Amino acid sequence: MERGTRNAPVAARPRPPRFAALGDSLTEGVGDRVDGAWRGWAALLAQGLGEAGRPAEFRNFAVSGALTRDVHDAQTPEVLAFAPDIASVVVGVNDTLRHTFDIHDIAVRLNKVCAALSESGTRLLTACLPDPGTMLALPGPLARPLARRQRGVNAVVHALSERYGAIHLHIADAAWVEDRSMWSADRLHPGERGHRMIARRFHELLAAEGLALGVPPGAEPEQPTPSRVAKAAWLATAGTAWVARRCTDLLPQLIALAGSEVRHWARGTSARLDHVAENALSSALASLSLDVPLARMGE
Repeated sequence: MERGTRNAPVAARPRPPRFAALGDSLTEGVGDRVDGAWRGWAALLAQGLGEAGRPAEFRNFAVSGALTRDVHDAQTPEVLAFAPDIASVVVGVNDTLRHTFDIHDIAVRLNKVCAALSESGTRLLTACLPDPGTMLALPGPLARPLARRQRGVNAVVHALSERYGAIHLHIADAAWVEDRSMWSADRLHPGERGHRMIARRFHELLAAEGLALGVPPGAEPEQPTPSRVAKAAWLATAGTAWVARRCTDLLPQLIALAGSEVRHWARGTSARLDHVAENALSSALASLSLDVPLARMGE
């Protein structure tokens, strides 16, 4: 033994990373049921963040049905008290399904969430998402207003991801949306395969920066794939209830939006609706001193 090393203090090993997940049903894990409870991509990702034998400390704050304001008002204070090293902020689809949709309010609240977490030293994970109208294969006049809203939300998320140096995942691309093996019976939430794909892609991005030290989750589902009968039963029971809860709030306005789409189409002035949405987005970003090309509205 070398002189002077006998009583040298042993360096303490760094504590395992803390990972917090904020958001709605996508992050809560809907579509990936294990032992009677939702698991989801965030829990799968957490398993591969820490070193072998030292798993990440994970808490999932996401709640089904959450809006951006819920993430800002309720989830963020609890997450800040948890003091995570990494936090995912994936929200916005439910906002597009509400008659109260306001891109400026969404931008302001998301900016405050990202700022608070970043200032506390937390590394952010974000994602852009497909619009529900496309996922549900709604008719054009119903789908286009929802798609326009989701493109606006995604543009805000892009801009904030760049501002705060977030690790950003694109899951609004056509290849992801069109692969039905990734989606659950409700056609809005990923199934186990989809949740695993999201976890693996985040793990790859984190590992590239030395922030994921464990083994990535496997790609293949461990639970049996639901049969067509099971999927039909879900849609006829829980699925119908899910749609009914949202239609109570959205349907009257969505019908009005669809009527506006049809009238503008008949007059050849559909581009005006896109311009209105783009102007609202530009105004929202400008109020936060953010800028994003209008081409991003198409992502």
